Amino acid sequence: MAHIPDGVLSAPLLITGGLVSAGLLLVSLRQLDYDRLPQAAMLSATFFVAALISVPIGPSSVHLLLNGLMGLLLGWTAVPALFVALVLQAIFFGFGGILVLGVNTLNLALPALLCALLLRPLLRRLAPGRGFWLGAAAGGLGVLATGALVALSLGLSGEAFRPAAQVLLVTYLPLALVESFVTGTAVAFLHRVAPDLLLHTEASSG
Repeated sequence: MAHIPDGVLSAPLLITGGLVSAGLLLVSLRQLDYDRLPQAAMLSATFFVAALISVPIGPSSVHLLLNGLMGLLLGWTAVPALFVALVLQAIFFGFGGILVLGVNTLNLALPALLCALLLRPLLRRLAPGRGFWLGAAAGGLGVLATGALVALSLGLSGEAFRPAAQVLLVTYLPLALVESFVTGTAVAFLHRVAPDLLLHTEASSG
């Protein structure tokens, strides 16, 4: 459950999430790399579609997040790409909500930026055959960090939500394994057939 619905979180958390997300969007738009817009649009559309395929796990359901991949390939541009996809999902399918949009954006965008900060610089020094492991690290980190933020959001909203937050953390573990494989495979494929794309990605962040 990366999409927290409206009516769950407390008002202070909603306001804080909205303000922080607005700040991230402002910074990301100032650093927007227009050469990456086609790639950002493709990944945003992929995230939009991936959210439609949910797998029930216990009391919740999970779907591919792809925020680790987006952070690795897009850097700051991942923030508006995720925001646009979340807005469309809320409008067309009722995933999440409008009031909680800031928190949902923050829960996905912060892990994407963390992947960009820690792993994106390694793209330039990526040795042959190591693309899978770098991608796997980004995929796993993105999911686990998102799971921790979603659980934290629920836990901060009231004592009644804390047991659900703990259960939710467990549901993210199998998703992290799947996402690591998917993201690792994608990065390994790009490193094999289009290494210049990854090198340009890293160079544009520097």
